[in-house]
Amino acid sequence: MRAIDAGILICVECHQLNRQIPDSVGQDCTRCGARVHARRTDSLRRTWALLVTAALMYIPANFLPIMTVYSLGKGQPDTIMSGVIELIHYDMVPIALIVFVASILVPTFKLVGLTLLLYSVERHQPLSARQRGWMYRFIEWIGRWSMLDIFVITILVTLVNFGSLASIEAGFGAVAFCSVVVLTMLAAVTFDPRLIWDNTESDSDHE
Repeated sequence: MRAIDAGILICVECHQLNRQIPDSVGQDCTRCGARVHARRTDSLRRTWALLVTAALMYIPANFLPIMTVYSLGKGQPDTIMSGVIELIHYDMVPIALIVFVASILVPTFKLVGLTLLLYSVERHQPLSARQRGWMYRFIEWIGRWSMLDIFVITILVTLVNFGSLASIEAGFGAVAFCSVVVLTMLAAVTFDPRLIWDNTESDSDHE
């Protein structure tokens, strides 16, 4: 049984359980006064909009230079992948692995995972609620590692700029990548996980 079936609404701000008022257009939380809803308004539509925008920004994030290294007056622009290759050439394999995982694998997993989750919920695909819940928790878990390579690049910029022979400037690819990170984080927040359980009856028919 879902909470909505028992006439209970949860506050997304303080997680207080509120008894649903029959025939009420809207009601406030009894603890913090925030507006409570059975489901977030236009959750799927907003999440789709953020997800599509993030997917579009993912293209320049990977194909445009994320940084340019200037040494002795000469600049060498690098994309994420070329930067990973350069780090490997300089025997900085651990940092290259961090950048590859955080810049390539994590955003790809989030985009694909959110797409599958939204599609399965919206189209009532034969995917169990437990599988959807596991997928949602996995997306939230990997999201915290999305900015890891930005921190690494920041450290590299700081270290290089301490020298007098080289400097690093961020490119538009870094801006696009940060946009992807922020948009996917917002997409995960705007998605209402309670929608996962709304078609459990149809899911059980497929199991």
